[in-house]
Amino acid sequence: MSRFAPVVAAAGLLLAAAPAIADPLADMPAGVYKVDPTHNSVTWRVSHLGLSNYTARFTSVEAAIEFDPAKTETSKLTVSIDPTSLKTDYPYSDKKNFDKVLAEDKIWFNANVHKSITFKSSKVEMTGPKTAKVTGDLTLLGVTKPVTLDATLNGAMKEQPFAKKPALGFSASGQIKRSEFGMSTYVPLVGDDVTLLIEAEFLKD
Repeated sequence: MSRFAPVVAAAGLLLAAAPAIADPLADMPAGVYKVDPTHNSVTWRVSHLGLSNYTARFTSVEAAIEFDPAKTETSKLTVSIDPTSLKTDYPYSDKKNFDKVLAEDKIWFNANVHKSITFKSSKVEMTGPKTAKVTGDLTLLGVTKPVTLDATLNGAMKEQPFAKKPALGFSASGQIKRSEFGMSTYVPLVGDDVTLLIEAEFLKD
């Protein structure tokens, strides 16, 4: 054992001397950060006949983070999406307004009745210096279910060079079963599992 003592001691000294992992949020000011609509996307993806992952997005999103750098895990996220802002790449818009059909038809998002899709966080679990699991209540078609998003902090700036404000940038992803919210149209030909992909920059209000 004595032969290994110097090695163990040297390793201990190296660990003691190594700098602690910096908290990228530690120097950011507390307060409310609102999503920058020009740098924000909420995209969803669903299997089509098992042949491709059909992809669409919402373009009207309001979101805010109540942020405290001293207690990151107590941060609160609220999101409201206008379902009529749904956009696809349907190529025959001169013949059929497919975006409007998906947004307003009763078998899809039924936006004439359900005016918004909302998410309100209830728990933030930090899984690393820049990663977290954000759990909250998603309300879609009048049904509320818990959903967990895997979030990554892309960056934080005390002064974003264009907006001249503190800024936070995140990527997030998650998955839901649309049938659990009452949308079972064409399952399983159109997949039940919906993948959510989110990119967002937030500016201090």
